[in-house]
Amino acid sequence: MTHTSTDQPGRRTGGAVVPVLAFAGIVVAVMQTLLVPVIKDLPQLLATSPGNATWVLTSTLLSGAVATPIMGRLGDLYGKRRMLILSLAVMVVGALVSAATSDLLIMIVGRTLQGFAMGAIPLGIGLMRDMLPREKLGSAMALMSSSIGVGGGLALPAAALVAQHADWHALFYGAAGLGVLAIGLTLLVVPESPARAGGTFDLPGAIGLSVGLVLFLLPITKGSDWGWSSGTTLGLFAASAVVLGLWGVMELRVKAPLVDLRTSARPAVLFTNLASVMVGVSFYVVSLVLPQLLQLPTSTGYGLGQSMVTAGLLVAPLGLTMMVTAPVYARLSARYGPRFTLILGLLIIAIGYGAGLGLMSAAWQSLAIAVVLGAGIGLAYSSLPALIVGAVPASETGAANGLNTLMRSIGTSVSSAVIGMVLANTANDVGGVAVPTMHGFRVSFLIATGAVAVGLLFALFLPRTPAATPRLRASSEEDANLARAEEVLRSFRGRVLDVGGAPVAHARVTLIDRRGRQAGATLSEADGSYALAVPAQGAYVLAAKATGHGPLASAATHAGDERPVDLDLALPGETVTA
Repeated sequence: MTHTSTDQPGRRTGGAVVPVLAFAGIVVAVMQTLLVPVIKDLPQLLATSPGNATWVLTSTLLSGAVATPIMGRLGDLYGKRRMLILSLAVMVVGALVSAATSDLLIMIVGRTLQGFAMGAIPLGIGLMRDMLPREKLGSAMALMSSSIGVGGGLALPAAALVAQHADWHALFYGAAGLGVLAIGLTLLVVPESPARAGGTFDLPGAIGLSVGLVLFLLPITKGSDWGWSSGTTLGLFAASAVVLGLWGVMELRVKAPLVDLRTSARPAVLFTNLASVMVGVSFYVVSLVLPQLLQLPTSTGYGLGQSMVTAGLLVAPLGLTMMVTAPVYARLSARYGPRFTLILGLLIIAIGYGAGLGLMSAAWQSLAIAVVLGAGIGLAYSSLPALIVGAVPASETGAANGLNTLMRSIGTSVSSAVIGMVLANTANDVGGVAVPTMHGFRVSFLIATGAVAVGLLFALFLPRTPAATPRLRASSEEDANLARAEEVLRSFRGRVLDVGGAPVAHARVTLIDRRGRQAGATLSEADGSYALAVPAQGAYVLAAKATGHGPLASAATHAGDERPVDLDLALPGETVTA
């Protein structure tokens, strides 16, 4: 049953929620980039073949892809804070498992558990939407969204330093410590969100999506080892198409689906997700190319001869610039809208990669490229959750942002596979060692530029929205009903649902004050949404009724401030009498 609370957590916690949630996002990113400095040494460290060693990275990617939309939906249903803590706790267990072993299979189990932390990003964004006043929401979501780049940028030099001067298992102990700190801060500072979605958890949908994603991402990440035209690779791609197709048909028929495909098909959501794939591609290319270029010996004629730690420090501004752009994004988005900032971000990324084609001959040039690309990627990443939040109902924020984060992850996976293949196919054999060439680096930058161009095309198809901090309205279809609630922010709003969690259209919702007088009334929209302005603070009763359903009266209290109170109304089934 859908329920809510009248507690106003955003008022109690002040500004502490945002940095704590952003720190949780940074911890997740640190976990992802933890092994980058020791990738080449993994076969020796784990006493296995290079092909088997890649499973240490692939397992994290697969579990993260599966966990992201599932944890988002569980957060919508059972509490985003609860699921955020669970995600971080599973990551800590995985880090401790990996820290205690040098056995390949146990390491893969530990890394798989660490992948579950990826759900923290959409859960954090959902918590921010539920708790923060709208004037603070834009910059907060921008910081949360870009935290994955910030954490990655900071983790590279730190992990390189640890890998050079300590046992490599210390990387996992460090990640576990950060995870425990993030859990403690979340428990102390972040209250649970009162918002809940209707319906139940779609277990068949979760299984179907998980199987489909694994079948799709496995050949992407292992295709270069297996052969892109091999029966295994092509068979898995075909199987993923069948499974995801059947999953989509099933999701359209379920009352409370894991992913609302009808909502996802709206232009504002669809083109944002497609652009997200391209942004993910562009982010990962620079992370793959610049560290290698910086560390190659000068004897190659183009390598810059930097140490592992120095290379990490030179690439770190990529993440730091992403963090700096969060407040810049908030101001630009408030004036021009998130669609504009996404387009601007993509244009800056294109300039960065275009300039990078001719700026690869000195360390300072790599630093400049990292700063420009960080600014562009930061703007683009910051825009994505704002576009999603402005286009989906409040009860679906976690799942929708989970899907968006998944799209970015798919972009990075595709980028990793394609750029890895390009660098391998253009490498020179020097004493039995494959050395990447400048030609391979330039082709990689050209591919990134092409991805950005496609992303720009998708962004141009996005519907224009009024320039403002992300709308707290449920969807474009609910605008008429929520117009008054945006003019008078002091309001109750939500959706009218049936016992199965499906929306009820044309239900009459009446607001009754403490004296029993009607203070307002409205009809729910086609997707069940409603909004009622509140004349003053105090206790009210929201009465809802609709044909074919029993009536409902729900007590609620409004604090009288300029924040809407979310309250979904679940109508009971109609009682049939003889």
